[in-house]
Amino acid sequence: MLLPMRPPPRLTLSDVTAQQTGPADASLPPEITTWFVQRGWRVRRHQLEMLAKARAGRDALLVADTGAGKTLAGFLPTLCDFASSDGVLPPEGLHTLYVSPLKALAQDVKRNLLAPIEEIGLPIRVETRSGDTPSDRKKRQRERPPHVLLTTPESLSLLLSYPESADLFAGLKRIVIDEVHAFATDKRGDLLALSLARLHALAPQAQRVALSATLANPRDFQEWLAPQHADAGGEIAAADLVLGEDGADPEVEILLPIEERVPWGGHAGRWAVPQLYEAIKANRTTLVFTNTRFLAEFIFQCLWEANEDHLPIGIHHGSLSVEARRKVEEAMARGELRALVCTASLDLGIDWGDIDLVVQMGAPKGSSRLLQRIGRAGHRLDTPSRAVLVPGNRFEFLEAMAAKDAVDQGQRDGEAFRPGGLDVLAQHVMACACAGPFHEGELLAEVRSSLAYSWVDDATFGRVLSFVSNGGYALRAYDRFQRIVRDKSGVWRLSHPNQAQRHRMNAGIIVDSEMLIVRFKNGRSLGKVEERFAAQLSPGDTFFFAGISLEVESVKDMDVVVRAAKKSATIPSYGGLRLPLTTHLATRVQAMLADRAGWGRFPDDVREWLEMQDYRSRLPAPGELLVESFPHAGKHYTCYYTFEGWNANQSLGMLITRRMEDRGLMPGGFVANDYCLAVWGLKPVDNPAPLLSPDILTDEFVEWVTESHLLRRAFREVAVISGLVERQHPGKKKTGKQVTFSTDLIYDVLKKYEPDHVLIEAAWADARARMTDVGRLAGLLERSERELVHVSLERVSPLAVPVMTMIGREAVPQGAVDDELLLEAEGLIAAAMRPDPEQEAD
Repeated sequence: MLLPMRPPPRLTLSDVTAQQTGPADASLPPEITTWFVQRGWRVRRHQLEMLAKARAGRDALLVADTGAGKTLAGFLPTLCDFASSDGVLPPEGLHTLYVSPLKALAQDVKRNLLAPIEEIGLPIRVETRSGDTPSDRKKRQRERPPHVLLTTPESLSLLLSYPESADLFAGLKRIVIDEVHAFATDKRGDLLALSLARLHALAPQAQRVALSATLANPRDFQEWLAPQHADAGGEIAAADLVLGEDGADPEVEILLPIEERVPWGGHAGRWAVPQLYEAIKANRTTLVFTNTRFLAEFIFQCLWEANEDHLPIGIHHGSLSVEARRKVEEAMARGELRALVCTASLDLGIDWGDIDLVVQMGAPKGSSRLLQRIGRAGHRLDTPSRAVLVPGNRFEFLEAMAAKDAVDQGQRDGEAFRPGGLDVLAQHVMACACAGPFHEGELLAEVRSSLAYSWVDDATFGRVLSFVSNGGYALRAYDRFQRIVRDKSGVWRLSHPNQAQRHRMNAGIIVDSEMLIVRFKNGRSLGKVEERFAAQLSPGDTFFFAGISLEVESVKDMDVVVRAAKKSATIPSYGGLRLPLTTHLATRVQAMLADRAGWGRFPDDVREWLEMQDYRSRLPAPGELLVESFPHAGKHYTCYYTFEGWNANQSLGMLITRRMEDRGLMPGGFVANDYCLAVWGLKPVDNPAPLLSPDILTDEFVEWVTESHLLRRAFREVAVISGLVERQHPGKKKTGKQVTFSTDLIYDVLKKYEPDHVLIEAAWADARARMTDVGRLAGLLERSERELVHVSLERVSPLAVPVMTMIGREAVPQGAVDDELLLEAEGLIAAAMRPDPEQEAD
């Protein structure tokens, strides 16, 4: 079931990638040309093209496969500028700014960038700057900056908030944005877009470069990257596009059970652990990706139990301590681990060239995400990346097949851009005020030069300024919200110098659930768990974290004090949105269901499942919304096969049950996965069309979001990002409960006295786009008006079994009622696969 495991030839520097020696390029300084020749490498076409764009003064977006030397292409003009044979060296000061979405990626790039600098003998000083950088070094960087600074969007924004930023960036020549696809479309991208606008005002000569391996819509990113001009007559400026050389096609396989059948439900892929362990033994280094931190801990625990050969296996995810993550990263870089279980924390281009197999546990959720993860194997342009997909259930098998087909055909997907967030704009305005006084019109023009904020008009900007200055109409009587003031000449400045310190302590975009530190009594930190999980712990309880079983000694303040334990343990779960199923993959899965001729390549049990569904009911065709109704265990069930992702289905479940309640259908609950929503009640749904009318998004949706925790949760995030509520003060930090209490109080005041407040507007934007996937819901409801097919059945259908087996599992600890749930699932399967004809289509 796996590809033959043959390790690829080992190279020492993946960013250059090529093994052939080509003719020396005359446009490169001789010492750099000599370095390529000595390495036995040739310069790639796209690397030379990026150098040509730099010399022509053009902004550029490079899209190239993993291992194609993107990072070297981004830095090659900088290396050439510092080559002594090229003439006069650049002056002292900051020359190149590199921005990445991950601190670990900046560290990795520094390690790989220093190799050519030292070997060629270039006089370039390279440093990193992030939240982990000591304060004395940060201060020294502002006074005596390195030639190349590697940082993150948040750290760049903070750097721009200092008065000396104008002098620091005045001589900047180049901005390199790595892995741009990972954050340009979200709020971190908004923050970076505003920082780029600020840098353009301080250093208009600085060229912008962005790098990415996986883009479905390069034009959108070209436009996001380029500064926009007010006198362009409505035309959108765009950076130039450079396409990388084609690399070897990836080799992707889908792992299937050897003796068992493809599971009906679940998504952990636990059935595959014995085969996964054999794959780890057969390879030099294997990277095992999971979609959640919970699943990473679970799969690591399963592998550790199977690890009879005592292989060195590690774990890496965002909740582990910085020390723990760095220790694992360094062990991987030295080739000391045979396998590493990880999450999206390692999606991006960290260069570990010795990885020869990538495993994706569970469905990949998107072809671009899968390609990004596959690219971690080999990390060489001319070496095929090898990957194995492990589906957790039958729908995930179809999704894995769809993703494999997309990868084989070179098709990408990705998130769409949306207007920049007002909460992020408020944070940026405060950062600008910390750097020095500003004129309203000048700052607005600067903000509008970013495409993400080109929509902001005078009135909107005035509302943002009003909010930053005093909190808005309903809050302006409170002194603590007075942050900036306008003097008689119309210039805005800080209301008090200490506002700058308060801003820098609290600025940022990522608003996680409040976390408690997990540590041993001696002070050694293991990482963090969410406050809601820690609140359930008592001394003597055990949980599995950072790959080890821990017993709670005490929970106090912001710490969970633990000791090692041998008892079995639960695994912490984490909040946050799930990875969404992309529309592209959902469409592919539906097309596979409709392509009966293509079922021959499926395993027998999957093919039989679809054939029985086709016989007893029908399969949802592309563009069609299939709804099935059937009785089961004294209740009436309705299954909506939306293929719109878990987030949208959860939202739809909330809305439909509210409407059922209003119509006297006595709903009992619902359960959802990425493909289907199952709703049950005491009365049958004879006609689902009225439950799906589009006005549900104007009536029930507004009521639900307003009354539920959703809008409050969204408001909490925008209140923190915008600086309205501060998490940290000198010498103390608020707990998550304190932050929530503060934001809830303010939310209630604004809802009553200023419902059109700029942060209420920002919270609604988040609730619609990010928390409820209302855009996909709107498309689904519009489709239901045209293509709704309702099938009434006497019992559960085969297609409904995967979602029906989830009932009872969602809120129950693993193992608690497994035997009962297994018997229930077996009964469902037997009923669904019995071929008695009894369908009745509406």
